[in-house]
Amino acid sequence: MEETEARAGGDLKWSRETIPKVLRIVGTRLPQRDLISLLLVSPWIHRTLVSCSSLWLVLDFRETNNAGNRLVAALSLDIEDKHLDLLKTKCLDSLQELESLNLNVCQKISDRGVETITSACPKLKVFSIYWNVRVTDIGMTHLVKNCKHIVDLNLSGCKNITDKSLQLIADNYPDLELLNLTRCIKLTDGGLQQILLKCSSLQSLNLYALSSFTDEAYKKISLLTDLRFLDLCGAQNLSDQGLCCIAKCKNLVSLNLTWCVRVTDVGVIAIAQGCTSLEFLSLFGIVGVTDKCLEALSRSCSNMITTLDVNGCIGIKGRSRDELLQYFPYLRCFKVHS
Repeated sequence: MEETEARAGGDLKWSRETIPKVLRIVGTRLPQRDLISLLLVSPWIHRTLVSCSSLWLVLDFRETNNAGNRLVAALSLDIEDKHLDLLKTKCLDSLQELESLNLNVCQKISDRGVETITSACPKLKVFSIYWNVRVTDIGMTHLVKNCKHIVDLNLSGCKNITDKSLQLIADNYPDLELLNLTRCIKLTDGGLQQILLKCSSLQSLNLYALSSFTDEAYKKISLLTDLRFLDLCGAQNLSDQGLCCIAKCKNLVSLNLTWCVRVTDVGVIAIAQGCTSLEFLSLFGIVGVTDKCLEALSRSCSNMITTLDVNGCIGIKGRSRDELLQYFPYLRCFKVHS
């Protein structure tokens, strides 16, 4: 009897004193999925992990359809509006310190869910809600009201946001550094221009699969003097005139011009002369470019370019690996039309 009580007392001491110490040491090294699994092991571990706010500075719920059930079981959560309410109730202290929130592919979250979670995260800097068709301008209104320090914003695939959202972002996040607007199909030149005029600190701008913009907006990309990454894949209205303005972004490192079908040698030569730090360039599918632009790139960017895609550029003659390396000695990845 005494031995049993002593063993029980030792287990209790282990649970109360040793488990918290061990978890605080190893917790910072474990992937979040493993941390979520540990929540289910025992009440002691659950209490210790939830109380350690440093472990929950980043919440990553992307694509948690079935895997998210573990988190549901642990904290009575699911990735719906009602469960964000519960998250706010149960973990408010930790959320107050949260800096990064990933809700990618959580398609059941609506504007109300965005309001709930952002109202608890005043220090949020990174917000990603990729491929959510329920969130609208109302959700963005809640975001800018509740989170004043956003520098990285991913709205890729949020097809129901409009220029109003871009106006809100432009007015509230002048220090924004990364913005992804991929497939936000309701946007127009007017909204994009507000971003380009007011978010002058942008370093990365993703406008992938947006064919509605024109040179009126593209020309103002030249205002982004710190821009390093620019994705214009599918920019069907981009002309050489617009591209010549973009060439003023002298710090560009990566430029995707895939299927920019109106572009010719004139625009690419301007890029070669202006963006001499270019490391990645895709001209995939542009039939209006020839060997002239390749020669210009070789003269200005040969010591920088490591990735070059001219597949589908029928005006550029096929070259062997050795021939391409004479143009670009540091080239590691290249795709050439054949």
